[in-house]
Amino acid sequence: MLTDGAKTDRVRPMQCDRVWTRARLAPMAAAGPWLIEDGIVAARGGRIVHAGPAADAPRLKAAETIDCGGRLLTPGLIDCHTHLVFAGERAAEFEKRIAGASYEEIARGGGGIVSTVAATRAASEDDLVAAALPRLDALLAEGVTTVEVKSGYGLTIADEAKMLRAARRLGEARDVRIVPTLLGAHTVPGEMKADRGRYLDLVCEAMIPAVAAAGLAAAVDAFCETIAFSPGETARVFEAARRHGLPVKLHADQLSDQGGGALAARFGALSADHLEHLSAEGAAAMARAGTVAVLLPGAFYFTRETRPPPVDLLRSCGVRIALATDCNPGTSPLTSILMAMNMGATLFRLTVAECLAGVTREAAAALGLADERGTLEAGKACDLAIWNAASPAELVYRMGFNPLHARVREGRWANLR
Repeated sequence: MLTDGAKTDRVRPMQCDRVWTRARLAPMAAAGPWLIEDGIVAARGGRIVHAGPAADAPRLKAAETIDCGGRLLTPGLIDCHTHLVFAGERAAEFEKRIAGASYEEIARGGGGIVSTVAATRAASEDDLVAAALPRLDALLAEGVTTVEVKSGYGLTIADEAKMLRAARRLGEARDVRIVPTLLGAHTVPGEMKADRGRYLDLVCEAMIPAVAAAGLAAAVDAFCETIAFSPGETARVFEAARRHGLPVKLHADQLSDQGGGALAARFGALSADHLEHLSAEGAAAMARAGTVAVLLPGAFYFTRETRPPPVDLLRSCGVRIALATDCNPGTSPLTSILMAMNMGATLFRLTVAECLAGVTREAAAALGLADERGTLEAGKACDLAIWNAASPAELVYRMGFNPLHARVREGRWANLR
């Protein structure tokens, strides 16, 4: 196991803020043991200075020592794809859809994304924060310590910026790392449907520069699909993001094979997400580029899709696989990362190890945070989840049960609210 610096002098104890002892550690490092039966994690200044078997630990002197009593200890969980900030709700259209109404019929009646855009534009920044906090709290209660939050329901410069500011404020209201993403290229707003080129110009020439200048987003996303933006249009968005120093990610190949996986790889995207229709060429390109596949079983389930993402292809190509809730009002109103893991296993046939890696190590990589979070290794942020469980399988197989005992963020006890 890794210790900060060289092998610590056994005579002089290592100074720590906190040490967690008698834990079953799931370090989640790419190399190393899957489970350590009698493990220790030591933290100083919010960072891990030692994680490993108790038998291999240096002498430690801590201000606080916590006996985990044999509980499972994992990295804090990471939800790497959410649309957590929005106004309004779409339960009524869900009721219509299960009664047989088509998406087109609902959209013609003013429903669908149009209704969320209208409600989000009408909401104040304070309104958006207040509406998002209960959704965020549900994630934190299940051991989540890092959450990505996309914009995409404003579709004007002012409203997209409002959403991103609201997302950042969530990280001030709660003890959680928020990673904001600009999704201005989510859809073309109704007032510009007749001139989509003008909206694309707005995104590329005004919205991305404004958001980048204000430091409001950590990345730029787009929705590449027949009902949204073409591969050529998406490439324009990515070129604009590149000019302004922002990494990219992509809603790709969800409803049809648009070559989204390969397009994401061409721009060195952090991730390509959904991927039900990913081609072999796209998977190979993603593997070469190091682009993470983010699978979203909540949307697959909620929209009653029948074609799952090609997990065996991703495995054979060596593509890293992450999981996320895709929390959004229309196609995945899911606020349970544990349920997302269960769905990943039952619907997509991921293994327990793949599910847990998908919401820790691989989710961190999907956000460009692999060097900071996602595993229990020296030098990384001390984000922990402590569980009333003995094995990682218990986190994946149950439905509607939350075994979280405690959450730790950057080495300190983190309140669930």
